[in-house]
Amino acid sequence: MTTSELTRPRAPERAPESKASRRRVMGAGKQMHAGPLTYVVLTVFAVGSLAPLVWTAIAASRTSQRLAEAPPPLWFGGNLFKNLETAWEQAGLGTAMLNTTLVAGTITVGTVLFSTLAGFAFAKLRFRFSSVLLLLTIGTMMIPPQLAVVPLYLWMSDLNWSNQLQTVILPTLVSAFGTFFMRQYLVQALPSELIEAARVDGASSVRIVWHVVFPAARPAMAVLGLLTFVMAWNDFLWPILALNQQNPTVQVALNALGTGYIPDQSVIMAGALLGTLPLLIAFLLFGKQIVGGIMQGAIKG
Repeated sequence: MTTSELTRPRAPERAPESKASRRRVMGAGKQMHAGPLTYVVLTVFAVGSLAPLVWTAIAASRTSQRLAEAPPPLWFGGNLFKNLETAWEQAGLGTAMLNTTLVAGTITVGTVLFSTLAGFAFAKLRFRFSSVLLLLTIGTMMIPPQLAVVPLYLWMSDLNWSNQLQTVILPTLVSAFGTFFMRQYLVQALPSELIEAARVDGASSVRIVWHVVFPAARPAMAVLGLLTFVMAWNDFLWPILALNQQNPTVQVALNALGTGYIPDQSVIMAGALLGTLPLLIAFLLFGKQIVGGIMQGAIKG
């Protein structure tokens, strides 16, 4: 053996791989497949989720006398369209649908816009007392909304906004949950280097928000918009106090179907079905984009 071979450093020996590590490496590129138990669990959850909607449709197609009998009906009857027409006329759902679309749409746009701007400020901008303001914003989520009903009602009365749609829109244009949700998303999805590069290129703050922040936050904005729209559409407590039957939202209008000495349960169910259909149609039309936005946000995060 030569001197050079004796002085040459030896390469470190590789530790022997365990069986578990070899199995992880071999299975890294394989796609996971669901087993029979997975399909059974998903089927049970799907049936449980659809059961209330199906029962509402069955009850809306029957008469109130049949619903009071035992056992209850388990299949559709022949009075569906008659009960839908009766509920539409008695509750005045035409005006209510237009009002609710305007209210829910305005609240959704305002909440998504303001929450994205506030979330971006808390996530990427540095200013004094930002942590304190964020804690105060989160703290408002712990206050029961029922505590604000009386002062809010007095405030709207002083503004002479009783029985007007802005009474329902204004208090919910900003959401503490939306601000926190967008802040948590933008912390991970929006690199600070991207903002600094835009500033170096001479972009103004408005241009950075429009061309950098909004595209990066689009998946979270879609999810927040869906949640906000559903919440605004189904809101009942504040609209029933602020509005009346002359200028109602859908939930306020449906409340009129339950009045009377003996309310017609089949007509009430028909009204509830009519109030649910716009949400189902919206999800069928935009569900693919919303789910795609959720998946895109999960991959980026």
